[in-house]
Amino acid sequence: MSAEHTLDPAILGAYDIRGIVGETLSGADMAAVGRGFATIARHRATIDQPPKICVGRDGRLSSPELEAHLVEGLSAAGADVLRIGAGPTPMLYFAVHDRRCDGGMMITGSHNPPAYNGVKMVLGGGPFHGADIEALALIVQDGTFAEGAGRATEDDDVRDAYIARLLTEAVEQPFVVAWDAGNGAAGAVLGALVSGLSGRHILLNDAVDGTFPAHHPDPTVPENLAQLIETVRAERCDLGIAFDGDGDRIGVVDGAGAILWGDQLVALLAREVLRERPCSTVIGDVKASRVLFDEIARLGGTPLMWRTGHAPIKAKMAECGAPLAGEMSGHIFFADRYYGFDDALYAALRLLKLVAGEGRSLAALRAELPQPVSTPEVRFPCPDERKFRVADDIGNRLAAAGATFTAIDGVRAESPDGWWLLRASNTQPMLVVRCEAEDAAALECMKMDLAAQLRASGVEPPDF
Repeated sequence: MSAEHTLDPAILGAYDIRGIVGETLSGADMAAVGRGFATIARHRATIDQPPKICVGRDGRLSSPELEAHLVEGLSAAGADVLRIGAGPTPMLYFAVHDRRCDGGMMITGSHNPPAYNGVKMVLGGGPFHGADIEALALIVQDGTFAEGAGRATEDDDVRDAYIARLLTEAVEQPFVVAWDAGNGAAGAVLGALVSGLSGRHILLNDAVDGTFPAHHPDPTVPENLAQLIETVRAERCDLGIAFDGDGDRIGVVDGAGAILWGDQLVALLAREVLRERPCSTVIGDVKASRVLFDEIARLGGTPLMWRTGHAPIKAKMAECGAPLAGEMSGHIFFADRYYGFDDALYAALRLLKLVAGEGRSLAALRAELPQPVSTPEVRFPCPDERKFRVADDIGNRLAAAGATFTAIDGVRAESPDGWWLLRASNTQPMLVVRCEAEDAAALECMKMDLAAQLRASGVEPPDF
C-alpha cells in the first residue's frame, strides 16, 4: 500500500463510508481507511497502548475481502484488532461495549443494493461521523499514517454473548411471530435468538445471502414487507418483524397486516419507558408525526424533535440523557436498560415485552393512536451544491412572513391542521419532502403550500 491514497469523494457520507465495490470503493480504499482510523484512534488515546478496534462484517459477497483489507490497514497503523466475524451491525456495537474496545468498524452496505458496501464506525464511546470522516479522508490523502505492527485476533464468543444479552428481555408469552431477516446479516443470529423465546416463530429469508434474492433489504418500503404481511395473515400471527440488511433498522406489521411506522413504534415503546422513567426526554426525528410528540407529552415525557440520522440522534441522546429515541427510518435507540445504540433485534424484544405487558394486541395498541393522513417520504434529485440553499431560501421566506416553522434539519412548517417538511439528504444529491394533516383536504393544502415554496425557489415539486 502506498503512503498516500485518494478516496473517491462520493463514498464519504455524513455518517459512514459507502460506495459501489469495484467502481468507487476498493480493497485498497478499505486498507487506507483502516490506517487512517487507527491513526486517529492512536492520537486520541489517553494511555500509551495500542488502541483495540473491534471489526465485524455483514453478509454481502464483498464483505470478507473488504474486512481483510480493513484489518490489514488497522494493523499497519499499530491497532490491535478483534475480529468478530459476520453478524448484524448492533452485534458490533455490543462487542465494542462488552469487550471494552476503543472503537469499532463494521463492513456493511446497510440496506443498499448488493453492489454497494462500506464501513460504519464508532470511536471513544460515540459515533464517528461528519468532521471525523473528513479528518480521516485528509489523513488518507496526505499519507500521514501512524506506523506500527498491531495484532489481529478472533473472538468467536461474541455472537453467543450478544444473543444472551438480548434474551434478558425475553418474555414468557406464547406469541406467534413471523420474522423476516431479508437475507441480511440479522439472519446470522436470528435462529439462535428465537430458539430462546416462548411461542411459535416463523423465520423468513434467514439464510444470509448477499444477493438478497427474496426482496430488497429495506423494511421501510411497503413492497418489501409483502411477504411478511402475507405470512402474518396466513399463519394468524400476533405480529411480524422485519430487518434491514445489517439489522439496525426494524419494520413491523400487526396481526392484521397493517404496517407500523417508526414514529408509531416509538410512541408505543415510550409507554413502558415513561412508566419507569417519568418526565424523561424522548427524541423523534423531524420526519416523525406530530402524533409522536403529542403522545410523549400525554404520557408525561418531554418530547424533543431532532435532526434525522443515527449519529446526531445518538449524540443528542447522550447530551440530554434520553432513554429512548427513534426515526421514521426504523432506527430505534434504547438507553433504557441498554447502550444507546440502534439495535433492531433488541427493539423487537422490547416491543414483544410491551405488548405482553399491555395485555392487548399490537393491532389494538396501534388503533389507540390518532391516525392522521400523510404522504410517504418522497425524494427527488437536486444537486449537492444547491440542495441546502433551497432549504435555506424557503426558511428565510417563512421567517420574513412570520410563519411557524422548525429549522433544525431543513424546514418543517407547522399549522393547526398539519405540517410539511423539506430537507436536504445528507447522503445523496436529493431533496426530501413529507406532509401530514388531520384529513385529506388539509393534506392537499399542505402539499400545495410546499409546492408553491419549491417553485418560488426555482424547483419543480415532485409528484407526491
